[in-house]
Amino acid sequence: FLRMNGNFLKDVATNLRSKSPNQIMIMKKILFSGFLLFAGFATIAQTADEIISKHITAIGGADNWKKVNSVIMEGTMNVMGNDVSVKVTQENGKGSRQDISVAGMTGFVIITPTEGWTYMPFQGQQAPEPMTADDIKEGIDDLDIQGNLLDYQAKGHTVEYLGTEDVQGTECYKLKVTRKNSGEQTLFIDKDSHLIVKTSQKRKAMGQEMDITVEFSDYRDVNGLKFPHALTQAFGTIVMSSVKVNETIPAETFSKPK
Repeated sequence: FLRMNGNFLKDVATNLRSKSPNQIMIMKKILFSGFLLFAGFATIAQTADEIISKHITAIGGADNWKKVNSVIMEGTMNVMGNDVSVKVTQENGKGSRQDISVAGMTGFVIITPTEGWTYMPFQGQQAPEPMTADDIKEGIDDLDIQGNLLDYQAKGHTVEYLGTEDVQGTECYKLKVTRKNSGEQTLFIDKDSHLIVKTSQKRKAMGQEMDITVEFSDYRDVNGLKFPHALTQAFGTIVMSSVKVNETIPAETFSKPK
């Protein structure tokens, strides 16, 4: 800052010698306000990092999360009177697979860093269909199962602190995360527990943009790590019955479906 504005400050010093005491006081106030503004930006940036640090500690600590290579979650939900079984299989940075079973039919969504496929027979699909390049790009950042906040700068993300907001009676810190590949995501972190209680983002799917909001609750300990066991979206709540960490994932799990 001083290197870039050295000449400007030198001119200010010269002009001060020719000003009246009242004029000097006004100019001092202007300069002081400018430095307060500069200091305010630094404080906001530091606050975001402090919130992230406390959040990572609350969910098990950076060292433990960096050891997570895979997660398998199984749960159920009820949609318009129908029981739906959901299984999510993820291997860090390599792939994600969601298997969905309802009314005797099973569909899936598979995504890897370079390819992806969807098969939803209950929506009329007769065979697996490849994802578009845009859909794959939208999902790449979600392949990071250790979390986008952990070492976010090294991963190419940015974080901005937006103040606080009430989420159904819970005072939350509000962070805007601009992810490297998939745009902006807003996180709401409980001020007391430092756990994420809600995320909100705009996502593109099948060429259409939609708002996706997910609420997280019922955090439980799994191998020293905190995982939400209830995930609520517009269509219902998935209740997780099983969460497993660092299980061996067969290579064909994310392969192109036959």
